[in-house]
Amino acid sequence: MEYFTDILQETATLSREAVLSHAWSYPILGIAYLVSHPVLYKAVGPVIVKAVTTSIAITGALFFFTYLPQVAFCALFSGPLAFLTAALMVVSEAYVLVAIVSKAFFLNAAQDRIFDAVLLQQGNETLVEKGRQVRSSSSGFKVLGRSLTKPLNRFSKDGILRYVVSLPLNSIPGVGTALFLLYNGIKAGPAFHARYFQLKSYDKITRHEFVEQRKGAYTAFGATALALNLVPVVGLLFNITSTIGAALWANQLEKTHASEFATGRTVDTIGQSAEDMPMQDQVRVEL
Repeated sequence: MEYFTDILQETATLSREAVLSHAWSYPILGIAYLVSHPVLYKAVGPVIVKAVTTSIAITGALFFFTYLPQVAFCALFSGPLAFLTAALMVVSEAYVLVAIVSKAFFLNAAQDRIFDAVLLQQGNETLVEKGRQVRSSSSGFKVLGRSLTKPLNRFSKDGILRYVVSLPLNSIPGVGTALFLLYNGIKAGPAFHARYFQLKSYDKITRHEFVEQRKGAYTAFGATALALNLVPVVGLLFNITSTIGAALWANQLEKTHASEFATGRTVDTIGQSAEDMPMQDQVRVEL
C-alpha cells in the first residue's frame, strides 16, 4: 500500500512540475518558428519529402494488414470505442517503424544541423562552434559547416521496448492515451536535447542529474512532442519542429544560465517558459 502511495505522490509532483515548467509549449512554438523562418526550409525540405513518403507507405500498410485484427482485440477492453482505440494503436505502431527507418537513413544528421542553426540564429555561436564549423560569408551571414563531433545515436533499444510494452495502454478508454504519452514522455523528452548535451560536453552522470532536476519539464516536452509525432503522415515534420522547439529551450537555458547553477529537483519557470521567447534572429544564418 505504501508503494502505491509513493507512486501517486511522485506522479502528482511530476504533473505539477510539468505544468508549471511550460516546457510543453516548446514543441508548439517550434511550429511557429519554422513557419516564420524560411531560411530553414532548405534544410527541412528534402527531409520532409522523404518523411512523408516513408510515413504514407508504412502507415498505409499497417492499416491495411493490422487494423481489423486490432479492432477485435480492443473490443475486449473498449467495447464500442474499439474502432477508435485500434486506430490509435495502429498509428502508434506506425510511429515506431517510421522512426526506426527515418533515423537509420536520413533524420539524425538533419536534426543536428537544424538544432545548431536555431542555436546560432539565437546568438549561441560559441556553443555551436564546440560541435560544428561556423564561418562568416562575404554578405555577413554565418554559414554552418561540417560537424566536428561523432554522429549521435538516437536509437534507444530501451526506449523502443518501453514504447512497445506500453502500447496496450491506448486500449483503455479515456485516460489510456494520456498515460501512454506521459509514460513515454519521460524518456522521449531528454532525447530531444541529446545534441545540446553533446555541445555542453556533459558526461552520463551530469546529463542524468541535469534531467532529473527538470524531470517534469522533460516529461511535458516529451509527451507533447510524442503526441505531435503520432499524427499520421506529417508526424515526422512535427519531429523536426519539436527539434526546433528543443533548440529554443536550450537557448533559453543558456540565456538564463539555468544550465550552470541549477541544483536539486527544481522548476525553472523563467528558463523553461516559451511565453517571452523572441522570434527575431540575433544572427543571420545561411544553411
